[in-house]
Amino acid sequence: MITITFPDKSSRQYEAGTTPLQIAESISPRLAQDILAATVNGEEWDISRPINDDAEIKLFKWDDAEGKHAFWHSSAHLLAEALQELYPGVKFGIGPAIENGFYYDIDPNGHTITAADFPKIEAKMIELAQKKEPIVRADIAKADAMKMFGDRNEEYKCELISELEDGHITTYTQGAFTDLCRGPHLPNTAPIKAVKITSLAGAYWRGDEKRNQLVRVYGITFPKKKMLDEYLVLMEEAKKRDHRKLGKEMELFAFSSNVGAGLPLWLPKGAALRDRLEQFLRKIQKQYGYLQVITPHIGNKMLYVTSGHYAKYGKDSFQPIHTPEEGEEYLLKPMNCPHHCEIFKAFPRSYRELPLRLAEFGTVYRYEQSGELHGLTRVRGFTQDDAHIFCAPEQIKDEFLKVMDIIFYIFKALKFDNYEAQISLRDPKNKEKYIGSDENWHLAEQAIIEACAEKGLKARTELGEAAFYGPKLDFMVKDAIGRRWQLGTIQVDYNLPERFQLEYTGADNQKHRPVMIHRAPFGSMERFVAVLLEHTAGRFPLWLAPDQAVVLPISEKFNDYAYQVAKELNAADVRAIVDDRNEKIGKKIRDNELKRIPYLLIVGEKEAQNGEISVRKQGEGDKGTMKIATFAEYLTDEVNNMVNQ
Repeated sequence: MITITFPDKSSRQYEAGTTPLQIAESISPRLAQDILAATVNGEEWDISRPINDDAEIKLFKWDDAEGKHAFWHSSAHLLAEALQELYPGVKFGIGPAIENGFYYDIDPNGHTITAADFPKIEAKMIELAQKKEPIVRADIAKADAMKMFGDRNEEYKCELISELEDGHITTYTQGAFTDLCRGPHLPNTAPIKAVKITSLAGAYWRGDEKRNQLVRVYGITFPKKKMLDEYLVLMEEAKKRDHRKLGKEMELFAFSSNVGAGLPLWLPKGAALRDRLEQFLRKIQKQYGYLQVITPHIGNKMLYVTSGHYAKYGKDSFQPIHTPEEGEEYLLKPMNCPHHCEIFKAFPRSYRELPLRLAEFGTVYRYEQSGELHGLTRVRGFTQDDAHIFCAPEQIKDEFLKVMDIIFYIFKALKFDNYEAQISLRDPKNKEKYIGSDENWHLAEQAIIEACAEKGLKARTELGEAAFYGPKLDFMVKDAIGRRWQLGTIQVDYNLPERFQLEYTGADNQKHRPVMIHRAPFGSMERFVAVLLEHTAGRFPLWLAPDQAVVLPISEKFNDYAYQVAKELNAADVRAIVDDRNEKIGKKIRDNELKRIPYLLIVGEKEAQNGEISVRKQGEGDKGTMKIATFAEYLTDEVNNMVNQ
């Protein structure tokens, strides 16, 4: 008999060889119907795979990320099986589950696949799923795997196999399709009831632009047709909120092939929006004792060799800049932290100066693959709202509490009301993977846990998810249509202070190593603006809107009065512009509503005679006629009420 321990620490006895599915059946038939995946002693596990020793087990359903992952991973194999039948001779790269669905990279090998083929692929996947084909795991020797996939001319799979260790290779088979895979998977294809192929994209094999370009087929599946229908409605709403579309309509940013892919151009309205976000954070940071610094966009290559960033980003990033000086090389800055370490080192430091909080809106550069670029969310040049706190180990908790205050303030101001947090701790069974003493790790981890408890934040704890250089706290927000975005990170770092030999003199007159805390509430200005655009559908809070009001003269002869109105409003600190195009008033209203300008101020003969404006508010319609000064006061009060809340 073996002992199975559940998450609530209760345990039961089972025969050796019992599967997670059988364990679920012993608890309740309904649970057995619902579970999709399991972990056994923390390892991902097929629910049909036997357990032969005492173990801790967790069971996952559709609502769990692990359940969806197994469902979508199995669906990727189902997609590959369908493609193999429909397009004989296609070759397969990789096919993972992703946050929403899955994809498979394929070499069409002479076949052409277009969006017109999506219904055919979907129908074939449903046909295969309805066969309830078992998904069978098998261990295989490396030589046998090379022969199996070599005989099928699967050179991409053979390349992957060549890099694997013999004795740790598995395959999964369903019907006539066998794939090289670690799993986990569903027991069979029956739970897959609804399928949608969503898009095609190009993807270089292993992300290398010098290798073959494959076709990446994206899809998503669900256990119920109703879920797919709801998802498609959500996707239609997401299209309307796409920040690339809104950014163009609202004249916020642009891209130019002459400037370069992934390098956004901030237009005047976008620059004004971004500046207001920066000023908003600067004001908060000043209240919390941050010192603003500025560092160069480039640095000597050795700076990033010392920090370790050259090893991480050097090969796949922008290549070194060679100067006229023999052997001298510089890099575009991939991170701000090495520069901040050098600022700390610029003077001898005392414990009396700690915590030292250095903040910078610093632009960094990383060479993302062209296929990975996406609007403002994935770019090659971006500005981080970076800050680094240098403190003593006993100050970590207090600094976490202060940073959490800043993050909560930002979330409230921008109406990110639905968020969750994750505490990432080291794996207690593999302590050798991490830098820093046991004492310091324990102190930092307890500081984060206690800080969350004091704030009443119910954070999920994940063992083994810490970086090798320290534990961290991440915040994930759900936007207005339920999508999750990571915004806000607080990361403890024992590595860089060690690499840069940072020191301060303690109260004992001895030298001590500071702890470094990385902190970025926005993350990057580019990505944050993209998330904010999609969350608000472009309807920014009034205090943040690039243009708060637009004056619309009903004909050209009232243009002068329109400009007088705008001048008076701007003097009263209301951001107002004029649309003086020779267009009908209905078209002007529609066009400016598309630009999400909160207030539309219509002026004609009556308004000009009385020194008034006719006010319309986005989403609320006509607000009546007001004096210019009355409207300015009305709008200012609305902004102040928002800010005070």
